[in-house]
Amino acid sequence: MHSFTEWTNALNPTRFATRLNSFASGAHLAWPGQSGKPSVLQMAERAAKVDGLTDLDLNYPDHVNEDPAELARKLGDLGLAINGFAMRYYTNPDFKLGAFTHPDEKVRREAIDLTKKGIDAARAAGSNLMTIWLGQDGFDYAFQADYDRMWQHEIDGIREVCDHDPDCLISIEYKPNEPRAYSLMPDAATTLLAIKDVGARNLGVTLDFAHVLYADEQPAFAAALIARHSQVLGLHLNDGYAKRDDGLMVGAVHTVQTIELLRQVRRDGYKGAIYFDTFPDLTGLDPVHECEVNIKTVKRMLGIVDRLEQDNRLSGALDRQDAVSSQSILQELMLGSDT
Repeated sequence: MHSFTEWTNALNPTRFATRLNSFASGAHLAWPGQSGKPSVLQMAERAAKVDGLTDLDLNYPDHVNEDPAELARKLGDLGLAINGFAMRYYTNPDFKLGAFTHPDEKVRREAIDLTKKGIDAARAAGSNLMTIWLGQDGFDYAFQADYDRMWQHEIDGIREVCDHDPDCLISIEYKPNEPRAYSLMPDAATTLLAIKDVGARNLGVTLDFAHVLYADEQPAFAAALIARHSQVLGLHLNDGYAKRDDGLMVGAVHTVQTIELLRQVRRDGYKGAIYFDTFPDLTGLDPVHECEVNIKTVKRMLGIVDRLEQDNRLSGALDRQDAVSSQSILQELMLGSDT
């Protein structure tokens, strides 16, 4: 039986990271009279106001327009660390047809080399985590691609960037579609097949809660499969209605599934930051308040997880696959006893 202190030390929930671009939300209120998008440091200064936030993730190359070490120092002065970098393939319009899977070898080489530069920048900034979301790698039509060749290009590209710096963790963030109609790695199982083909020890998976939902997966089951065959390197919490990447606040729709996911990653030994990939900027929400509520929500959920682990009734119900009893126990801990 683990105490709550042991659980917090294992998962390190005091490390909360967030999406930097969220802090452009309501820019006209935060920076009256300013035209154009706020700078990286302006958004970081706003994020630093969030009570409990410890880390930021930075997009590469979008957010890294200066020496990475100097940028890390400036963020450190604000009280924020860099959890990791995330690749974005927007610099070349040809990437729309594919980054690692583009039919032109020169374009594939450019995407791979850009990723290597991103890894070097992340390491210079003091981070050892690079998230790759290969949303451009996919197809839209039947008879558009040679699937075997496309898959091999993907595997070769991922393997090369993993080999570039074996001490840097490379984490694949899968998503069913968008921008392509069909992503080459749309779900946990296909991503695990790719990881098996690549065969790199520093490769793993980032679980994005909304992506998992509209991949028609149960989040905790996806996490368990990944831990069994690879490793969960990133945990992106948000919520949605399982039709698209809504980026809603944590627990807004799927509270029970979020708690089950937190319990699963705890049991599997996840030690990374809890990252909020939410979109307050879509409707102009106050990003500071929104992030603070996300942090408080997760802390409450972690408390529920701890109480579940201390309740011997739950293990018995799970052993029997007794859904009625397990739901009763969970609702009692969440909502209180009716006596």
